[in-house]
Parts: sequence; C-alpha cells; structure tokens
Amino acid sequence: MYFKENTVAFVDGEFVQVDQATCSVYAQSLHYGYAVFEGIRAYNTPQGSRIFKAREHYERLEYSCNTVGMPLPYSVEELIQISYQLLEKNGLSDAYIRPLVYAGTPNMSLKCPSSSNLLLAVWEWGKYLGDQSLRLTISPYERPNPRAVPIEAKISGHYVNSIIASTEAKGRGYDEALLLDMNGYVAEGPGANFFFEKNGELFTAPAGSILRGITRNTIIDLAREAGITVHEKFFTPAALQGATGAFMTGTAAEVIGVSSVNDVVFEKPFQDTIGAQLARRYQDLVTGQVGARRTRPLVERPA
Repeated sequence: MYFKENTVAFVDGEFVQVDQATCSVYAQSLHYGYAVFEGIRAYNTPQGSRIFKAREHYERLEYSCNTVGMPLPYSVEELIQISYQLLEKNGLSDAYIRPLVYAGTPNMSLKCPSSSNLLLAVWEWGKYLGDQSLRLTISPYERPNPRAVPIEAKISGHYVNSIIASTEAKGRGYDEALLLDMNGYVAEGPGANFFFEKNGELFTAPAGSILRGITRNTIIDLAREAGITVHEKFFTPAALQGATGAFMTGTAAEVIGVSSVNDVVFEKPFQDTIGAQLARRYQDLVTGQVGARRTRPLVERPA
C-alpha cells in the first residue's frame, strides 16, 4: 500500500529505495515516541503537481521541532524543494507526503538529542476516513492536557491517544471517536478537527486542547469569505442538540461529513449542509480549479 519495490524516500540527505532504509533498534524515537511529523498532500492541478500549503506545513514542522528541542537542519524552502523532487522521482502527482523528524541514533536517555534524522516518504492515499458520512461516538478518553504537553506541536507520541480512542470507538461499532478535553468540552477527533452547523452558522473548538489543523484553518477562511459566521468557542456535547449537520477536517481526511454523534442524527444529510458546500469549494481550491484571494498563494508553487 505505502511502497513498491522501486519506491524512493528521502533519508538524511539522500534519495534511497525504501527497502534499503534502516533505523537503529536503540533509537530514542522508537522507544519514547519522541518525533515530530507532518501530513501534506500534493494534487494534480492544471498547472501540474502542486503541494497544498507546503509552506504552512513545513513552518509547523519547524515549530514542532523547536517546541520539543529537536534539531532541524533543513530550511522550509529546502524541504519544499525536496518534496517536489521526491514526487518526481516516484512518478507521483497526486500523493500524500509524510515528513518525519526523529532521533534515530542509539540513545536511551531522556535528554533532547544534539542531532536528528529526517525521513520524507510519499504514497498514493485516498481520503483517510472515506467518502461516506461518519457515525461518531463520544470517547471515554480525553485529549491530552495542554499543560502537560504542547498540543500545538504535531508530536508522534500524541497519537497514542488517538489510536486508543479510535480503536475503542470502532470496537463499539462506530466509525470514529470524538474526544472531549479535560473540562468536558468537545475538542476534536483522533486525527481530524470537528465542526457543527446550527442556524446557518458554524462552530468549532478554539485553541487549547486541539491541533489547529491547516485544513481546519482553510475551511474557516473559505466560510468567512462566503459570509458564513464561524464561532471558535468552547462547547459541550449538549450543544450538538438541534444541530443541522457536522463534518470533520484534516489533510488526510480532507472534508468528511458526520451523520450522527452517539446515535443522535443531525437534521440534514451532509450533501445539503454548509459543510458540503465548503467541501466542494475546498476540492476546487486544492485542485487548482479556482483562484484564491490572498496575499500568499494557497497552493505552493516550486521555485
């Protein structure tokens, strides 16, 4: 699924075949989940393959590295260029890109490393959560406390919480989990942000216990450009009563409808909601079908 016999990855300054890449069994990241990563998509547009918001993703990778004390010996511009080279070497124009910065040298200490390793991998990947509207359930697991770990950094170890919550929800027959924060407010899904619609307006959790996703921010921009009010505020599950619809957003998931939470079905089918309109606008945007009225292009072009 992720690679073939001749698939190429970028590892520590070199393009190598994936089956020749190695990592020490004593690597600090392997034992402690001490690594940072990004999820990025490239789309086949009328102008060729274009990475959506490459700069924003790599700036967040840089921020995550700085936050956890992980050295990053590449600039944002270099990472963008390497990504385009990697797509070309693998013959891909529409693909998912996974940069991972990790401590790969033997080290069993709990100290920040003096050096790091960089992996960039690419593969063809459909929408992570599929195309059908999701049945969510409130998870018994909370999102990590932001006073314990830096939530705004995309840290590999955070996703242990995501795996546990998602597995538990699916074990009870649901499609995905919806997690609350430590105060009982709705936060996000295991790997996607959450929005709901009520009275023609959108509501989503603010900064605090969520990763403010790049897709989330794009949807907020698109909604406000269209004159739709978006509230970034704390809300409990009770606020979902009487909601018209809901959806989730993420680079891997893109924009996916939500049909129900804890078997409470929303009033409209997803295709009739504001979320569906924004999903279509988002697809037009990432595939280069529309222009963007911004000082910085939404679709990053190679230099």
